[in-house]
Amino acid sequence: MCAFRYERRPIPEENREERVEGFGEILHSYTPEEAVLEAQRCLQCAMPFCVQACPITQDCRGYLLAVAQGDFDGAARITLMDNPLATVLCKTCYHYCEEDCVMGGKGVPIAIRHIKRAALEFGKSDTLYVPSTPRHERIAIIGGGPTGIQAMWELCLRGYAVTLFEAEPFLGGQVETIPKYHLAGNELDLDLARFKDLDCTVVTGKKAGVDFTPETLIAEGYLAVLVAIGASDPRALGIPGEHLPGVFTALQFLLAMNKGPDVLLGRQGRRVVVVGGGDVALDAARSCVRLPEVAGVTVVYRRGRTDMPAGDEEVEGGEIEGATFLFQRNPVRILGTARVEGMVVQTMQPGPPDATGRPTQVPVPGSETTLDCDTIVIAAGETAEIAALPKELDFNLSSHPWPQGKKEDWMTDVEGVFAGGGKSVVYAMGAGTRVAIAIDAFIARKKGRSPTPRPNPLGGPDAPKLPAGYGGPTWHL
Repeated sequence: MCAFRYERRPIPEENREERVEGFGEILHSYTPEEAVLEAQRCLQCAMPFCVQACPITQDCRGYLLAVAQGDFDGAARITLMDNPLATVLCKTCYHYCEEDCVMGGKGVPIAIRHIKRAALEFGKSDTLYVPSTPRHERIAIIGGGPTGIQAMWELCLRGYAVTLFEAEPFLGGQVETIPKYHLAGNELDLDLARFKDLDCTVVTGKKAGVDFTPETLIAEGYLAVLVAIGASDPRALGIPGEHLPGVFTALQFLLAMNKGPDVLLGRQGRRVVVVGGGDVALDAARSCVRLPEVAGVTVVYRRGRTDMPAGDEEVEGGEIEGATFLFQRNPVRILGTARVEGMVVQTMQPGPPDATGRPTQVPVPGSETTLDCDTIVIAAGETAEIAALPKELDFNLSSHPWPQGKKEDWMTDVEGVFAGGGKSVVYAMGAGTRVAIAIDAFIARKKGRSPTPRPNPLGGPDAPKLPAGYGGPTWHL
């Protein structure tokens, strides 16, 4: 077997000097010829491990074969059959499929996410989704992030009339906080344009618990309600000085960065400290590196480099672009009077294991030091903003920050009200599919009919089916 089959075709990307000069996309498209050569590395495994690793069961093996044969139109069609946010995901997905690609055992996994991008850019992707015969049965969705959008797609394809309520003036949820060097800005619009013929109504600027509740929607005649508000309420560090001017929460910071970075930091935002070790923290750090007024960015994380929850792609990007990493450090207090003037951190070391077996982190006595900074971005995670929602819903928040129904089908304690979400865009979409199927089954039981499988989203008699060899998911929602 030729050695080149184990080597990935290099993905074109900006070098460090050029990328940090602005927010232009880092990764560029393959040429059609490069995409074909990379797709031809795929072994077309009889057991599609890549598909089993995908939370939305995207038939990546199928579109890889189509691209390998030079059929970009066919590859785009296969992609859009499973994935209504394909343009977003082809640039931002954490590509769990690549982690399970068997080519990774001998070399580098197939560039599956990048081949999806080639399929959409070189194939016919400006098609419209086709609804089923209208049922004249209404469903409400609260939250316009990936979970809500995916559920709306699933339900509209089955003929339901869906109204989606979003508190912000835009859809996308945390997709809107993804930096523009990953996502140029019009990808979500391209995806949503395919919904044009579906029976969906979007109402923005209306917040659950303020303008309505799930129960009032049920009373208005909606047969089911999905709460898909995600986790957008930032966790605080709980240290002195956290509310000083110059302290930002990460999602607030990233959203503002996308909407207008020129007015974000002002003249004083020269030395930035980002607290946290996840992808959101890295997004904030890498965004700050690109601002001309920023002189230095330090990422502070209380554990070690190998413990960072951020993906390797993000961490390596931060290192390449000049962010400094300070590991085994924990914030103690933020200094300043009228504005941030510094942050005191202390050294941490591994302690006894916690209930999961992971070592705890304990402070080293007398190890406090002061970091000189005037801007701090806190990326300590988020929780669900549910204080205004009825207590009767009794969400499950035990193992995740987003609201989820406690029952097996993710229904809450209020009949007809469901809730769900996920840890990333594609996991949130997977949750949207699962709960949409549950809602359809719930309504079907009440109406005395069988549940409706997803019809062909692009029209035609052939309903989507799992690829041959599929043995069940390796992911857990």
